[in-house]
Amino acid sequence: MRHLIDFGDLTRAEWDSLYQRCSDIMDHPADFMDACRGRVMASLFYEPSTRTNFSFQTAMLRVGGTVFGFADPKSTSTAKGETLKDTIKMVSGYADVVVMRNPKEGAAKAASLYSDVPVINAGDGGHMHPTQTTADLTTITRLRGGVDGLSVGLCGDLKNGRTVHSLIKALAKFKGIKFFLIAPRELAVPEYMRAFMRENDMWFTEVTGLEAVIPQLDVLYMTRIQRERFVDPLEYERCKGIYVLTRRKLDRARKDLLVMHPLPRVDEISIDVDDDPRAVYFDQARYGMYARMALLTDLANQERKKPDPVEIGTKPVCSNPNCITQTELYLPPLVKQNGGVDCCAYCDKELR
Repeated sequence: MRHLIDFGDLTRAEWDSLYQRCSDIMDHPADFMDACRGRVMASLFYEPSTRTNFSFQTAMLRVGGTVFGFADPKSTSTAKGETLKDTIKMVSGYADVVVMRNPKEGAAKAASLYSDVPVINAGDGGHMHPTQTTADLTTITRLRGGVDGLSVGLCGDLKNGRTVHSLIKALAKFKGIKFFLIAPRELAVPEYMRAFMRENDMWFTEVTGLEAVIPQLDVLYMTRIQRERFVDPLEYERCKGIYVLTRRKLDRARKDLLVMHPLPRVDEISIDVDDDPRAVYFDQARYGMYARMALLTDLANQERKKPDPVEIGTKPVCSNPNCITQTELYLPPLVKQNGGVDCCAYCDKELR
């Protein structure tokens, strides 16, 4: 593994190896205190973050490395018009690994084309969030002993939920997973994710109600309705508060259910759920730190490598207005196939 842009790029064997290292770190943290001694992580956060930003910084410090970066692009040369390419080429000259969050979909993929060091996608718009998925899988594996054969409910904003998209990609590597996709029609999973699930023979059903399916679930993955992803404020007002998990609703759930959430929450999980032993979302955040420690001990210790030259683009082939190719016009027009359909290799949207 050179970069972590999309969890789908990892093999099952690579994940198993990463989890084993993560488990070793949780059980014997003192053995890894110097695993990244002398290594430097660049933390480039172009949009707000609490857990992911702090988790990565803490992870790097706990394995003996150091951190520099920004959490506000207005304080950087980006505000002066510097391209992503130039920022990445400059920063990768200083660091041993780059962790980046960006509101543009495909930004991490674009960064990886120009970086001398590994790039880790810490979230690119509503597209992917692979390191949240490492937190999710670590939580499930640690608490249930394995992932195969689970019934997983994904509830909330499945259209813009990058954590959901990454988790679906990851669970394709396991056997017997059943998905209950719980969302209003306006926020259903994107078509490219449906195509991915069909291509990988994954069982899924789409429903609009939570209470009817909650008794069937082993994992309930709640997500917030993301105000920042809506172009139309009225659409947000129609969708907000549509799903609220309460203690009363949990009365119908299995005793060993795991209630997960990538956080932050708004109103989709009542405060009275926090004390239920099935609520593991704060544990999930801590497990995410260990998963990132495991990831950094691998990627931050790789040798520097000049990226191969890439074609200079002139105009985007993708019509997605939030795709990174819409603003960084020099990017090469990369195409890949999802379910036999030509899609943008940056944001996964179908090319029309």
